Amino acid sequence: MTEQAKVPSIRFAGFTDPWEQRKLGEVAPLQRGFDLPVNQMTPGPYPVVMSNGIGGWHSKYMVKGPGVVTGRSGTIGSLHYIEQNFWPHNTSLWVTSFNGNEPRFIYWLYASIGLERFGSGSGVPTLNRNDVHDLRVGFPCDVAEQRRIGTFFSRLDSLITLHQRKYDKLVVFKKSMLEKMFPKDGESVPEIRFAGFTDPWEQRKLGDVASSFDYGLNAAATEYDGQNKYLRITDIDDETHEFSKSDLTTPLADLAMSADYLLKESDLLFARTGASVGKTYLYRQFDGMVYFAGFLIRARIGEGADPEFAYQATLTDAYKKYVAITSQRSGQPGVNAQEYADYQLMLPSKTEQQQIGMTLRSLDDLITLHQRKLELLRNIKKSLLDKMFV
Repeated sequence: MTEQAKVPSIRFAGFTDPWEQRKLGEVAPLQRGFDLPVNQMTPGPYPVVMSNGIGGWHSKYMVKGPGVVTGRSGTIGSLHYIEQNFWPHNTSLWVTSFNGNEPRFIYWLYASIGLERFGSGSGVPTLNRNDVHDLRVGFPCDVAEQRRIGTFFSRLDSLITLHQRKYDKLVVFKKSMLEKMFPKDGESVPEIRFAGFTDPWEQRKLGDVASSFDYGLNAAATEYDGQNKYLRITDIDDETHEFSKSDLTTPLADLAMSADYLLKESDLLFARTGASVGKTYLYRQFDGMVYFAGFLIRARIGEGADPEFAYQATLTDAYKKYVAITSQRSGQPGVNAQEYADYQLMLPSKTEQQQIGMTLRSLDDLITLHQRKLELLRNIKKSLLDKMFV
């Protein structure tokens, strides 16, 4: 909708009155928090809200809840909705009066504005309260409509929090499984093992189970041609280790002469230099035709080992420790092909490798699913904050 219409582009059914243009200072003014050194806070019944969150409890200077609090300096623009009575520290600003309006609506109204743009100062940014108060916003006079909007976004936020917790728990669980399904230093069997497997694991060099180690294609990236993908270190997601396809490119090279750099099943890539040294990626057919770039090293895992198991082994603390020690250089950190080939890992039978690799991959897929749900919900929330306020 246009601004002249003074209504949002998305609205709950049954509400038709136009929204008024009001100054924020008129409907929800901000008041500065109380001055008190942190070391003088004493235990009490009221949470102390600071610019970066809730930092303690105090027994004085109570402000009656509910309240909307935002940072005054440093961490500006972060918002907290406080249901109970609270104590605002001097680094914070809070809404002093809702003037009969719905508190949760006021919270989401502020969230839709993006208060960080009102920061000023060359050093530590400070929120300019006067500029915030002078901002004219669309405002529904019907408290029932305010309540519907406030409740809707609060429930959406709760759903996001729920998925975030599930995601965090899965990440912790996966880390625990990596620790328990691979032997600890000096041991030949893991803490957790599938039934039927009893033989001790053997220590082998990565170079013993890979048929080759190759450096990538030294070519610039150009516009994606719709088929031939170019994988660079920055295209490997730091968390999931998957090929991020948000910015696809094609190598600027004679591809007919570059077939040696085309990835195949069982290819395991290693970042060889810079801050991402040690980061790994296992090629999968659904990623399509992928050429790998020069700052990556390809290990082609042989028939005697399971590629998924070898990849999961690069997510363990033992591998990370090896990279941290081996990558030390006078300039940028780096690990070359021979050093990756020399990495020693513990190997069970290939059948047991496959069981472990499949199990850990299933966990990774579940983690990725929750991560994508989180991203989708956050994008929906961002879009709706733009469309349900004017």
